Formats: sequence, C-alpha cells, structure tokens
Amino acid sequence: MLSEGDTAPDFVLPGTDGDEIGLFALADALEQGPAVIAFYRFDFHPACTDQVCAIRDLEWFEFMAGTRTVAISTDSAFSHRAFAREHDIDFPLLSDDTGTVSDTYGVLSDGVADHGLVSNRATFVVDTDWTVRYAWAADDLDDKPDLRPVKRTLESMA
Repeated sequence: MLSEGDTAPDFVLPGTDGDEIGLFALADALEQGPAVIAFYRFDFHPACTDQVCAIRDLEWFEFMAGTRTVAISTDSAFSHRAFAREHDIDFPLLSDDTGTVSDTYGVLSDGVADHGLVSNRATFVVDTDWTVRYAWAADDLDDKPDLRPVKRTLESMA
C-alpha cells in the first residue's frame, strides 16, 4: 500500500456523480487543490453505503476550498450512477473495473464471497505536489474508516 510521503500515481477512470458518465483524471483534480481518494468494495452493500454516505455528509468539506473527493470501486460506472442517484452522492464515483488503480495504490483485494477482485476500503489524501499526506487501509472487512484524521490532514495543509 502507498504510504505517507509516497508519490501518488496518476489515473484516469470513468465515473459519474449521478448524471453523465465521463472520464476523471487525478491530475485535473490536483490542479484545483488536494484530493481525498476513498476506495470502497461495492455499490449498494450496506457497509459501503455507510462509508460513501459518511463522506457525502461531511460538512467540513464545504470549508476546504479546492478539495476534491472521489470514491473508487471495481463496480461499473453504470452501477455507480444508480448508486449515486439513489443516495444523492455529489462527488465522483469512479470505476476501476480492471483493478489496475486499486492495485497501483496497493489496495486490491482477492474478493469477498463470489466476487472477484475488489478494492479494499482505504483512504488517501494527496496534496497538489502529488505527495500522499495521509494513508489508511482496512485490515479486515469490518474496519471502518475514521475520517477525523483526514480532516486534520487537510487542515494542516491549509
């Protein structure tokens, strides 16, 4: 897994915020400010819904000018669109359907039950110099991300 101080790899992935499906590039986000990258396992899974909706509900993102947030899983962009619409997700959900980006970030998992390769739950904060300023990944399926360190990291960058 990438660690704090590592250089974040660029990626371009298809995704949606519930409207149109298009391509999203990390490079474009970092031109505006830092990025929060949250990996999650599946759309519509109760634990993952809680994870993505918790990010959606964070009011402090409104006060962090220029911060871009994306969430990545191996589900399709079409699944993401339905998920975003159902849960009013207003940030891009990106489709890493081949697992390449998840693997590059060191968070690709062998899967769960009958699912193939999936993204492990993980959160990264990347600054505009492409440096990973915060990195966390779940050790097991029940681990939930604590978003308070994400907030502290972003505040320290302001």
